[in-house]
Amino acid sequence: MANIVRAALVQTKWTGDKESMIDLHVDYAREAASQGAQVMCFQELFYGPYFCQVQDAQYYEYTEDIPDGPTVQRMCQLARETNMVLVVPMYEVEHPGIFYNTAAVIDADGTYLGKYRKTHIPQVKGFWEKFYFRPGNLGFPVFNTAVGKIGVYICYDRHFPEGWRALGLAGARIVFNPSATSRGLSAYLWQLEQPASAVANEYYIGAINRVGVEPLGDNDFYGQSYFVSPRGQMIGEVASTTEEDLIVRDLDMDLLNEVRNQWQFYRDRRPDMYATVAEA
Repeated sequence: MANIVRAALVQTKWTGDKESMIDLHVDYAREAASQGAQVMCFQELFYGPYFCQVQDAQYYEYTEDIPDGPTVQRMCQLARETNMVLVVPMYEVEHPGIFYNTAAVIDADGTYLGKYRKTHIPQVKGFWEKFYFRPGNLGFPVFNTAVGKIGVYICYDRHFPEGWRALGLAGARIVFNPSATSRGLSAYLWQLEQPASAVANEYYIGAINRVGVEPLGDNDFYGQSYFVSPRGQMIGEVASTTEEDLIVRDLDMDLLNEVRNQWQFYRDRRPDMYATVAEA
C-alpha cells in the first residue's frame, strides 16, 4: 500500500478585519478535513492584511503571543477537532517591542509543537518588513508530527538555499513556504525557485501565496499556490492567480526514498569545502 499524506494549502483575499479572516480560515480547514486532509498550511501573516506595504506602528496591534495567545489556542482546538496538523503563520510578540514573523506548528491532536521565525527579512518598496520584524533566531527546526517530519520556510527565505538544505539535513519530508508576494516583483521566480529547491533537497514543498490587491498598497498578490514533488513536478493543478483557492493533494512519501536512492545528493555533499560560503 502506498504511503500517502493528504496535504492542503489555502490562499485567500483580505476580508477587512482580523476576526473574519480567522473565521474564513477555520472554515477552509474544516473543508480540507472533510476532503481527508491530514496537514494544512495557511498563508503568511494569515489573519491580517499584508501591512508591510506601509510603515505604520498601528499594525503592531496584530501581534500575539505564541503559543499562549488566543489565535494559537483556537488553532489547537481546531487541529484537535479536524485531526489535522496545522501550520499557522502569525505576527508574534515575544516581549514588548520585540516582534517576529512566525509560524506555529500544531500536531493533529492539538498539541503545540513549536515555531519557526522567519530568518531573512527584506526591506524594499512595498515590503518594509524590517520595520515590523526582527530576524528569526530559532534556526531551522523540523517538527515530528502525525504526518512525519515537516519544516517551514517563510516567503523571502525561499531565495536563500542554505535554509532549504538545513531543513533537509534535519530530516524534513515536507516543507511549507507561506508567502505574500506580488506579481511585479517575483512572479517570474515563483514556479522556478521552489521546484528547484524540492529537487536539490529531495523533499516535497508546499508553496502558498495570497491573492488580490489590498487597500494598503498596489501589490498584486498572484496566488498560484501549489505542491511540488522532489522530482520538481507539480502535484495536480496550480491554484488560481486571482481567486481564493483551497488545494488538497496526495503526496506519495515513498517517492522520497526512490529519489534519494537515485540521486545521492546527501551522500555526495562536500561540507568540508563549503566553509567559505558561511564566512563570506
